[in-house]
Amino acid sequence: MTASSSRLDHPLLAAGTVTFALILQNVGAALAKQLFPLVGAEGVTALRVGISALVLLAFWRPWRGACRRADAPALVLYGLGMGCMNLFIYHAFARIPIGIAVAIEVSGPLAVVLASSRRARDFAWLGCVAGGLFLLLPLTSHHAALDPLGVAWAVAAAACWALYIVAGKRVSHLPGGHAVAWGMTAAAAFAVPLGVTHAGGALFTPTVLGVGLAIALLSSTLPYSLEMAALRRLPRRVFGMLVSTAPAIAALAGWSVLGERLDVPQSLGIALVVAASLGSAAGART
Repeated sequence: MTASSSRLDHPLLAAGTVTFALILQNVGAALAKQLFPLVGAEGVTALRVGISALVLLAFWRPWRGACRRADAPALVLYGLGMGCMNLFIYHAFARIPIGIAVAIEVSGPLAVVLASSRRARDFAWLGCVAGGLFLLLPLTSHHAALDPLGVAWAVAAAACWALYIVAGKRVSHLPGGHAVAWGMTAAAAFAVPLGVTHAGGALFTPTVLGVGLAIALLSSTLPYSLEMAALRRLPRRVFGMLVSTAPAIAALAGWSVLGERLDVPQSLGIALVVAASLGSAAGART
C-alpha cells in the first residue's frame, strides 16, 4: 500500500467525510421543512428520494457492475431503511424542532454502537454523547412540551437509521456508489407513489421541483455516497458513534438556515458530542 493510499484510508479522513455528509443532510432538512405546507412530508420524501435515485442511477450506472444475487436482500433492507428513515423524520420535523427530532433519532446509531462495542473506552465516548444529548433534549421545565406523535415518528426514524447502518455495512463492498444507487432506487419504489398520491399536481410545480432538486442533492445524493465510502473505512460501531453528532449539526443548521438560537446548555451539549466523535474517530481501527 502506498503512502498516499494509506492517508486516504486514515480513520480521521473517514470521520471528516461523515461529518461533511451530516452538514449537507441537515442543511437540506432545514430547506425541506419549508416545503411541508405545500406537499407534506410524503411529497418532500418523494422528491428527495426520487430525484436522488435518478441522479445516482445516471451517474453510477450500477447495472454495469458486479452485483451478486445474494446482495439483493441487504440492498432492499438498505433502501427500505433509507426511505422510511426519510419519511418518518420528516413527519417528526413537521411536529417538533429539527434539533430535538434528530437528537431522538440518533438513539438508533447509539444502539448499534452499544451492541457492537467491546472496549471500555467506547462506553466512555458513548457516555459523553449521552451527556450531550441530555443537554440538547428538552428535559427541563422551561422547555415547551413536545408533540407525542412527533416524538413517536422520531423514534421510528431511529429504528430505520439503525437498519440503514447494519444493512449498509453488508453492501459496502460494492464498487463506487453502486450500493447507494440501488438502495435509493428501492426506496423510491415505495416513496414516490406515496408522495404522488398525497401531494398530487403540487409536486410538479417549477418552484417545488427546484427546491426538491436542492434537497435531493444536499440530503441524499451527496451525503449517502460519502457515507458509503466512509463505511468501507470504519467499523460499524465507530460509524454509529460518528453519526451521533447529528443533533449538533442539526442545531447549527437550524441556527444558520432557520434562525434558531442556541442556549448555553445546548452549546455545551454540542461540545460533548463533537468531543466524543473526535475521540472515537482517533481510536478507530480499520
